[in-house]
Amino acid sequence: MIFEGLAEKLQKTFKKLKGKGKLNEKDVEEAMREVRVALLEADVNFKVVKDFVKKLKERAIGQEIMESLTPGQHVIKIVNDELTELMGGTQSKISISSKPPTVIMLVGLQGAGKTTTAGKLANLLRKQGRRPLMAAGDVYRPAAIKQLQVLGEQLDIPVYTLGDKTNPVDIAKGAVEHARSYGNDLVIIDTAGRLHINEELMDELKNIRSTVHPHEILFVMDATTGQDAVTVAKTFDEQLGIDGVIMTKLDGDTRGGAALSVKAVTGKPIKFAGMGEKLDALEPFHPDRMAARILGMGDVLTLIEKAQTGMDAEKALEIQRKIKAQEYTLQDFMEQMDQVKSMGPLDEIIGMIPGLGQAKQLKNLKGAVDEKEFVHMRAIIQSMTPRERKEPKVIKDSRKKRIARGSGTRVSDVNRLLKQFEETKKMMKQLTGMEKSMKKGGGLKLPFFK
Repeated sequence: MIFEGLAEKLQKTFKKLKGKGKLNEKDVEEAMREVRVALLEADVNFKVVKDFVKKLKERAIGQEIMESLTPGQHVIKIVNDELTELMGGTQSKISISSKPPTVIMLVGLQGAGKTTTAGKLANLLRKQGRRPLMAAGDVYRPAAIKQLQVLGEQLDIPVYTLGDKTNPVDIAKGAVEHARSYGNDLVIIDTAGRLHINEELMDELKNIRSTVHPHEILFVMDATTGQDAVTVAKTFDEQLGIDGVIMTKLDGDTRGGAALSVKAVTGKPIKFAGMGEKLDALEPFHPDRMAARILGMGDVLTLIEKAQTGMDAEKALEIQRKIKAQEYTLQDFMEQMDQVKSMGPLDEIIGMIPGLGQAKQLKNLKGAVDEKEFVHMRAIIQSMTPRERKEPKVIKDSRKKRIARGSGTRVSDVNRLLKQFEETKKMMKQLTGMEKSMKKGGGLKLPFFK
């Protein structure tokens, strides 16, 4: 899960505060000390942590407490507000030129994922109605041009290249002219990187910038490299001037130091986040939603957006009806698994549901279902009779052995599937109850604001 280590430590700290009717200065001091340690262990920049905790203390001790909140909830609300501000406050969108084409230049060190990100960004912006052209400006890395061309073929997005013997400045210039001639309103320039910053790299990037005048220069950084990447981003900004950051591999960043430090250190916001290897796994970065996820409040808006793009609306309504009528079957479970799989990793999806990320009955589900597991689960369900899928209670020992043989699995795998099915039904009941409370109370009540 994203920021898993930091999230667990912070949520543990605030759980202590939540039950207290009144907080004294000592309680606040102790909580702030734990917050500071958690952030430093998450590899957040030391100066950023110092300033962050100072702001928290000033607000926690000096502000009037809202009538609707307990003192513990008040502190948590402050942390949520400040975490959001630390990561940029609001979503930062790219600048679209009133006179097409809009030119976006991707920069960064070698290995950060610029070429793949170029494809993901083109794919995302095309879904928003743009007509992108990708320009293969990395003429030094072996097969970089070919990689971009393959991505272009997979996505059905055109790629402009003049080969690896051409000056990258000429490629960038030619791409912009090509876009004007062929009606592409967006040009994404993939540039070369190096293993470290050097004068030759910066001079080339400056020459491209002064020739095509990009509307956005986005620094592509690997979230898992932590503070090293933040330092490099600062240098790029000082020498080249960047407009924002695309953070790759955020789904694999259990600490979160880079994401929490980069805005404060560089002054430039994270605009997009890479959340997986698939070509549709690039998302706009929302600081408020990320802060809520770190504090265990879930991320309902992103969950809804994922559901809208990845799930069949009619099937979802039918599943909802069956849950309410207690007619939810293993066949439904299998179809739902297929739809949820298209939305992303299961542990990330669960982490977006308020109050369920830490729920005991979901511990066996979180992170447990990978690609192979899905295949095994499908095989097990497909080896059942229609009655067994509809009435799992009839599946006793002899039936389990037959199902295991038919699916090429073990009886223990069949037992695990049946257990996961029951846990899913419990989760669905919780979600249904949450929906009722939303309709009754006029809004969603998050775990820290009950």
